[in-house]
Amino acid sequence: MKIVNLVSQVFFLLVLVLFLIYFLTGYDSAFEADQYCHSDLLSYNNQSGNYGCDHDTETHQWILYKANENNEPATIIKKFRYKFL
Repeated sequence: MKIVNLVSQVFFLLVLVLFLIYFLTGYDSAFEADQYCHSDLLSYNNQSGNYGCDHDTETHQWILYKANENNEPATIIKKFRYKFL
């Protein structure tokens, strides 16, 4: 019985820590994440138009990326996650 209590307490603590990490990191809104993405975009030499920011609604984040030549997948430079709830 003591082992079951110990396992349940460890599980509860793990869930609590994960919730705290989620709510204490990331930006408060999609607008704020968008502003930071476009602010970082200005620091890159974007004369060729290869750099950009895109909103990924499935993962709730803005992504700063560099488009590659020859139809290769884009390179992700930085992700700006915002809180969904």
